[in-house]
Amino acid sequence: MKLEQLQTPALVADRAILNANMRAMMAMLEGKTLRLRPHYKSNKCAAIAHKQMELGAVGITCAKLEEAEDLIDAGVTDVLIANQVVDPLKIRRLAELAGMCRLTVCVDDGENAEALSKAACEAGTTIHVLVEFEIGMERCGVADPDLYVALARKVSTLQNLVYDGIQAYAGHVSHMASDEERRSYTDENAARLRSLIELLKHNGIEVHTLSGGSTGTSRIKAEQGLYTELQAGSYLFMDSTYRALGNLPFRNSLFLLTTVVSKRGALTILDAGVKSLGVDQNEPIFLTMDGEEIKVDHMAVNEEHCKLFSPDHDLSLGDHVLIVPGHCCSTVNLHDRLYLFENGEVVDRLAITARGKSR
Repeated sequence: MKLEQLQTPALVADRAILNANMRAMMAMLEGKTLRLRPHYKSNKCAAIAHKQMELGAVGITCAKLEEAEDLIDAGVTDVLIANQVVDPLKIRRLAELAGMCRLTVCVDDGENAEALSKAACEAGTTIHVLVEFEIGMERCGVADPDLYVALARKVSTLQNLVYDGIQAYAGHVSHMASDEERRSYTDENAARLRSLIELLKHNGIEVHTLSGGSTGTSRIKAEQGLYTELQAGSYLFMDSTYRALGNLPFRNSLFLLTTVVSKRGALTILDAGVKSLGVDQNEPIFLTMDGEEIKVDHMAVNEEHCKLFSPDHDLSLGDHVLIVPGHCCSTVNLHDRLYLFENGEVVDRLAITARGKSR
């Protein structure tokens, strides 16, 4: 089946580039103390998670309990929920899941830790815990080192909980355009984390795991030698936002296949909008089926359509256009399946098993 024979819009990935990106990540980490724990939110596909594990990932990171359920149901044996779970029903379910695999969750509150301990005791399971340190995202986490130590100590004393270490995700650094700026911020954060680790050791608390990081800081963290786990996910697919950085050993493998459905003067309309294309970061990039970039004066995206104003290619009705999404993670979550292709031929179809699992 030819790629152009798919009904559009269709989410597609170049299998050769996808596999090359996986190998490039493992090559970057070879001989380093940093282990890959890739983030599931980027692909939401159990088949890809298993491939990552086969290539050497220590486990899989996910954002939500439902994603963890999907991974565990698919047979993944080591899962980190890099988030807080506080709803009583969700805590009960988390405790049950902890009896099916090695399950880790993040906390930044003592009462939440107590609730996790109680649920684990009732379920007869063990929950591993990373206490989250607020590293600059102004999101979740404990910002004060002394309060962090107190919470880590508390977790260490609670029944059926195991304190493994620190969650410190500096997502705000990931897309900084300058490599020097990313390195500077990462070095500053590393100094704070080293100080925190020393304070924990001084209080008799060992840190076995320091987990975080992203595609944009993957090389820096591998060279730094401080983190033990890398939560990169976008390296698989890349997108126009990461492409703009230009200094990563990964290439764009993910595209949205679209069709020209209308033309009017300098305006060309594609059959893909915000219901099939993530537009929450940089603008997408448009390519011909030969991979040549289509430059436009400007663009606009509606629910079902993408409007290209004055494209520099003479596109005709029925022509196909490949779109490099601005954000691969939010784009994947809009689709039920991912088609793999090689040399213009569809060679496989993968179910996006965690599509829409956001609870």
